[in-house]
Amino acid sequence: MAKEKPPITAAVRQLRSEKVDFTDHLYAYEEKGGTSVSSRELGLDEHSVIKTLVMEDDARQPLIILMHGDRQVSTKELARIICVKQVSPCSPDTAQKHTGYLVGGTSPFGTRRRMPVYIEESIASLEYIYINGGKRGYLVGMKPSELIRVLKPLMVTVGIP
Repeated sequence: MAKEKPPITAAVRQLRSEKVDFTDHLYAYEEKGGTSVSSRELGLDEHSVIKTLVMEDDARQPLIILMHGDRQVSTKELARIICVKQVSPCSPDTAQKHTGYLVGGTSPFGTRRRMPVYIEESIASLEYIYINGGKRGYLVGMKPSELIRVLKPLMVTVGIP
């Protein structure tokens, strides 16, 4: 059986244009499986699989928060840090409208609309991370320093176990 070729997504195009050294990782996507499925399928530590969450503030302005797969986001703490009343997850349709990606395939790279990007600070200390490449069942691996160089995210500490 021929090995499936990695997709060419908007995320991959941005990574290539920014000359990011990344690896391709395809896996069998499961609806609502999240990072537990991708880490299991690829044999990875879920802590190093980074989820891309699209949220909006009380003025309905979208933002992206990058979090360890095995942690949740304290939206109260995030709202306090960015000086807004509240932060909440976008609906899947709204998230797709902002990013151009289906939920489950959302990448912080190559989004349709530029949005502020926040990253859990401890992600920067990992040796290697895996993050969605813009398609369900597809992660890209890279050093966190590459993600930080390209996205220029603001560091926050809002993760809860």
